[in-house]
Parts: sequence; structure tokens; C-alpha cells
Amino acid sequence: MENKELKERFIDEKTGMEYIRQGDYYIPNLVLPKQKKIHLNKYGRMRLNYLKEHKKAEYTIMFMENILIDHLEEIQETATKRVNQIIEDLKSKSNLTEDMKNTDMLYWVGTMNAIKQQADEIILNELIYV
Repeated sequence: MENKELKERFIDEKTGMEYIRQGDYYIPNLVLPKQKKIHLNKYGRMRLNYLKEHKKAEYTIMFMENILIDHLEEIQETATKRVNQIIEDLKSKSNLTEDMKNTDMLYWVGTMNAIKQQADEIILNELIYV
């Protein structure tokens, strides 16, 4: 039997795919394009988990088309801006002032926590779980 030298790499002319030799087998050289790195905040992570668990097809499509990171970045920026806006609106409607922080601290903290929870709930329903 003739001893043929196996190439380390070759490109299939039919498909145009590059193959790399691993032992006795050729494996396609599939590489994802470089993605930008972002730091996901609370809303970005929640959206990512929601997509992975409940919208698997959308998650896979966005991942394969390399738009998932952009989507998560947009969601977290929008959510952060919207939460701050909602908190300011609710603070003005509740007549909460900075002077109350010094005079009745427990009331101020309790009211602020309630306002933040309301804002979070609105954001979750508007942006994250859709």
C-alpha cells in the first residue's frame, strides 16, 4: 500500500470550506467573527437569560447573525435611561423631597425603595420580558 502524506490543511473546492487535520480526520475550520466585549448590567443579563430560556429561536438567530451583543447593549442602555426617567417621575408625583432624607429617613428610604421597585417592574414588562 502506498504511504500518502496527508496535508495539515486544505480547502474543499466544492464548498470553499477550509479543513484542518486532527489525527486521522479532517474537521471544518469554523471560526466566529470577532465580537466587541461589553459589560452587561442587570437588565442586559436578564434579557439574555430570558432569550436563552424562553425565546430560544430568537436567541439562536441573533447569535448566529452576530447581532446579539448589539441587541443586549441597546436593551440595557434603554432600560437604564427609562428606569431613571420613571424614578424621577414617580418621585415628583409622590412629593418626596431631599429635606425628608434628613427629617424622616425611614419614610424616605421606604418610599424610594417602593419607587425603584415600581420602575423595575415597569421595565421588566416593557423591555425585558417581551
